[in-house]
Amino acid sequence: MADVVQYRLERMVDELDDLERRGLFTRREIAEIVKKRRNFEYRLKRPSPLKQDYLAYIEYEKQLDSLRRLRKKSVARQMKEKDNKKLRKSVSDFAGVSRILEIYRLAVMRYKGDIDLWFRYLEFCRERGHGRMKQVLAQVIRFHPKVPGLWIYAAAWEFDHNLNVAAARALMQSGLRACPNSEDLWVEYLRMELTYLNKLKARKAALGEDKGTLTRDNGDAIEKQWRDENKDLFMPLSEGGENADGSSAQEEESEKKEDAFREQGSIILETIYSGAVKALPSNMSLRKRFLEILDATDLAHSDELKEEIMNSMTRDFSKDTDYWDWLARLQINDIRNSKDISKEVVFRQLNKAVEVYEEALKVVASARMFSLYTKFLMDVIVPEREDSIDSWFPSTSDHAAEYISNLLKVYEKAESMECLTEDLAYQYISFYLQLGKLGEARKLAEKLCNEKLPGAVKLWVLRVSIEIKWARRKSASLSKEDLLSVYELLRNVLTKVAISEAESLWLMAIKLFSNHKDYFDKLVQISLILLAKGGDDSESKFSLSSAIVNWVVQRDGILRARDMYKRLVHQKRRMLSIGVPGRRSKTRVDCLLHMIYDGFL
Repeated sequence: MADVVQYRLERMVDELDDLERRGLFTRREIAEIVKKRRNFEYRLKRPSPLKQDYLAYIEYEKQLDSLRRLRKKSVARQMKEKDNKKLRKSVSDFAGVSRILEIYRLAVMRYKGDIDLWFRYLEFCRERGHGRMKQVLAQVIRFHPKVPGLWIYAAAWEFDHNLNVAAARALMQSGLRACPNSEDLWVEYLRMELTYLNKLKARKAALGEDKGTLTRDNGDAIEKQWRDENKDLFMPLSEGGENADGSSAQEEESEKKEDAFREQGSIILETIYSGAVKALPSNMSLRKRFLEILDATDLAHSDELKEEIMNSMTRDFSKDTDYWDWLARLQINDIRNSKDISKEVVFRQLNKAVEVYEEALKVVASARMFSLYTKFLMDVIVPEREDSIDSWFPSTSDHAAEYISNLLKVYEKAESMECLTEDLAYQYISFYLQLGKLGEARKLAEKLCNEKLPGAVKLWVLRVSIEIKWARRKSASLSKEDLLSVYELLRNVLTKVAISEAESLWLMAIKLFSNHKDYFDKLVQISLILLAKGGDDSESKFSLSSAIVNWVVQRDGILRARDMYKRLVHQKRRMLSIGVPGRRSKTRVDCLLHMIYDGFL
């Protein structure tokens, strides 16, 4: 090891002498550099060097080379001012980059599977414009042919840096053969082909042989519309003359060339799209991205292509709830970036979106579909939400009642079609609370908890809170009748739902009755009965016993807490003695003992 490190250090002698001779570093600084490099070299020669060892060495060399360049500029400026001489390049100008590249090479050979390390290597080669880039790209693709990002990176480098479209196209096609299921590869291949076509068109426009590009520009469309509306202001130079005929002939020829580019772009998109759909028939995101590209470019037959893609998506994804949600929101995306749009247009598009959701419920009536539908309507109704639709279009106050009515009908429909989940029911009741209809929310909560979703803990918590609000309408404190009613409600559900699932309900009950001794003792009795039945799941993160003891400590102090602790521990030991699985349950008791003891301390 020492011989190899010494050999590598001796190879740096010429570089270090050059740095000292030029006055970039002093002898003392060079000695420090040698010391640091020796330490790094020894770390790399260990039996199992870490990735961080290579990265730390590379970072040190980068900072050192950056300092060298700064000092070189200063020395060169002084030489120019003094003798009007230029500082020529020497061995030290290249040694630093070469050393970093060598360390990167050693690192990627040691950690061949680290893609992030390979990309760092590639980025350094690209930033320094080093000729090793093509060699490194070939190496990494040979080691990782199934990583789509590498093919895209290599093709982009050939296309943008080398201006070699043929090589970039060949790399993309090879990547698609190696990774036919990569969505990003298909999309980037299409973008590259359209970008190349757009560059050809732009070059012809610069030469005066053509006009415009394939990219859609809203400004050009507005200017064209203004010219059409005010065509009387524009006077032709010679109406009916020879010049006019010649000009019209040139315009026709230019239009033919422009149509040829648009036609070619359309063919490219259609060809790549058909190949992508064959490779990824069930990928909806791919088709959505193709539509985005189609909307952003000006191609021939774009409307027909768009209609074809939309029809294929309807055919293949009609049972997918995400497709219907995307299709409905697509109705309002067209007006999202528009300025000074009228309320009538906005509400017409919103109604179209609602119609799409209604159609979706006929095709795929599921809880998720109802959830997406209600989220859309909530975005329209509640403008304060961060993701609300109302944040970018005129106020819906004139139509709020209509959308509120629609939302309530959707909830009712979900209930009638047995698609009301716990979360959807929670939103249903909460919406009544947002509307200030406490009575309706109370009746609905009672109905859903007793009939549709009797085991939904989240709904029971909401129902109890609604009952407390209802009891406090006239007085801030609860009467005895109200306390008894709430207790009976909680007792009814706590005896039916497992302790491990009813954590929020138990904590709510303990907190509510912590200052009412009679009811609190009754809750303790219920907990003991449930624990005796084996209701305290040893795998659960929630410990009812611990929660009760903690509340007793806060309310009555340490002496009462000890008594409660003894009762609970006695009950747990009794469970062990009657045959509850031994080791795990005993461990549970021991953990409880330590936890409560630590809490007392």
